[in-house]
Amino acid sequence: MRIKLVFYIVVCTVFLASCGSNKNVVKSTPKVVVLEEVEEVIPELPQIEQVQKPLKTNKNHTVAYIQKFAPIAVKKMHEHNIPASITLAQGVLESGSGRSNLARRSNNHFGIKCHRGWKGKSVTHDDDEKGECFRKYKYPETSYEDHSQFLITRKRYASLFKLGHRNYKGWAYGLRRAGYATDKRYPQKLIGIIKKYNLAQYDRIKPKNYKKQQRIKAGYHKVQKGDTLYSIARKYQTSVKSIREANGLTGNSISIGEKLMIK
Repeated sequence: MRIKLVFYIVVCTVFLASCGSNKNVVKSTPKVVVLEEVEEVIPELPQIEQVQKPLKTNKNHTVAYIQKFAPIAVKKMHEHNIPASITLAQGVLESGSGRSNLARRSNNHFGIKCHRGWKGKSVTHDDDEKGECFRKYKYPETSYEDHSQFLITRKRYASLFKLGHRNYKGWAYGLRRAGYATDKRYPQKLIGIIKKYNLAQYDRIKPKNYKKQQRIKAGYHKVQKGDTLYSIARKYQTSVKSIREANGLTGNSISIGEKLMIK
């Protein structure tokens, strides 16, 4: 009788142990996050490949960078009213004249991070924290355009556009006050670069009938990612009120792909 009781206890113990082990097994399926890629528009200006090795010529690296990207900075100035001198100085400072790892790996000349809602390509880079997410571009001009949109679409920079595109000192100090950079000497650094390389000369380049051509083309504007009524109004030298009235809008909401009549 004692033998049967011991056998019964052993069997029950094994059975309960097997049940317990099965209960503790948890199978989980890893989540897969799929990011939607944003197709970049082919730039109108010729694109320059990044220089990954020191130049063999006697030209200063910064001078070479300015010569390459000045046409893009001037183009963006006439499109968005941001001084070309400021854009170039920021490019020189933020990208190390195009030689930083971020600029060479991802054409990101202004150190713009992914931020919430970014669905384009990205790379990780150590900045304020280790392994931060930064935007990656196929073309250098896309980085310059994104830099312009970054300033246009944020209200804290709106007052800068009242300065015009020839007041680079006002822009330099205004960017710091608006929180673009934490470096207290950021304005002085930009102004120093502008003076050293005479970047103010690019602010004086006339658009060569650029505005006239824009007015001729103006009829409809297809809303792109990052567009706002404010940025569209600036692009076509009109007002937000005019765009609203022409399209029967009661608010500021617009959708990507929507065609807006411009008068």
